[in-house]
Amino acid sequence: MISSIKHAQCSLASSDFLPKRRTLVKSQFSPLPIIQNAQQGLNQSPTPQKPLHISSIGNFSLTETKTQKRTTTECQAYEADRSRPLDINIELLDEQARWEAAQRIKIGLYFATWWALNVVFNIYNKMVLNAFPYPWLTSTLSLACGSIMMLISWATRIAAAPKTDFEFWKNLFPVALAHTIGHVAATVSMSKVAVSFTHIIKSGEPAFSVLVSRFLLGDTFPMPVYWSLLPIIGGCALAAVSELNFNMIGFVGAMISNLAFVFRNIFSKKGMKGKSVSGMNYYACLSILSLLILTPFAIAVEGPQVWAAGWQNAVAQIGPNFVWWVAAQSIFYHLYNQVSYMSLDQISPLTFSIGNTMKRISVIVSSIIIFHTPVQPINALGAAIAILGTFLYSQAKL
Repeated sequence: MISSIKHAQCSLASSDFLPKRRTLVKSQFSPLPIIQNAQQGLNQSPTPQKPLHISSIGNFSLTETKTQKRTTTECQAYEADRSRPLDINIELLDEQARWEAAQRIKIGLYFATWWALNVVFNIYNKMVLNAFPYPWLTSTLSLACGSIMMLISWATRIAAAPKTDFEFWKNLFPVALAHTIGHVAATVSMSKVAVSFTHIIKSGEPAFSVLVSRFLLGDTFPMPVYWSLLPIIGGCALAAVSELNFNMIGFVGAMISNLAFVFRNIFSKKGMKGKSVSGMNYYACLSILSLLILTPFAIAVEGPQVWAAGWQNAVAQIGPNFVWWVAAQSIFYHLYNQVSYMSLDQISPLTFSIGNTMKRISVIVSSIIIFHTPVQPINALGAAIAILGTFLYSQAKL
């Protein structure tokens, strides 16, 4: 107990010890300003287990005088656990709640931006491929645009350049190789079939993930995960057999893309353990290395002469807008991938998987509306079953 007591002059007499009159003591509790309940008229007695801090006591006397008929004692006190630290804790809780709300808004913006950019990319990518059916060059331009954008950002210090070493690039190489194969295969698929069909088949990626992890890596999963694969596989099969414009190259391209992206995720988890590279810079390095891998193969498969002839033909048919289409699909490809990797820094893999499922729904629906893709009821049913299976898979892994 901390106290400060001011004594008035006092004299003791024998009569003072007789029970002549009982001294009246009037206590007035005046808590600190942060304790509001006492000032609202609430009668609360201090808890005996809590230490009592006395701030001041005045007019303390043991005898009556002629001018002072009654001794009055004023005591200002407050309980220890109702002092200022309690108010600080409340402020910290409010600050944490505001921070969590801000994080939820930030993640929501990430998801909305990710989905919107992906929809725009798929629309422009399909428009370019319809007029310029050369998926190897189109894939190369997408990676080149993103690489140039990030190199300029690093050179102008708009974004901080990552600190990498030889070990980083060595671990990144298998990730970039798988990413290159998956990117080219998906572009080849969309050059042959509708965008909606490609994404319906790509919704079967979880099935490839479980099979590769089980038989190549020896991982085991709970039974609900295996059961969730049935609607994924069944829905994709139903959508494939009922597709009006089915093309085997397009179907195989989407399947290869699924397998390649599964290996990309596996290599990425193994190679990036302990690395402190942000999601944005990680994808930028991935794009640069993928561009170096893809360029010689694109030249060998298609070649500059074919590209030149196809480019002249596309410009003659579409006009100057074709150049804008190519630039837009390249820019939006990098932006949507960059945002998706940035969101991985803020959310769990499960939340990312659910967001990826919702992204495919938005791409399928928007592409059907924009390109007027004919869809049979059984085809739509297969797509719905496959997407539902993907959602159940993400929940079963929780």
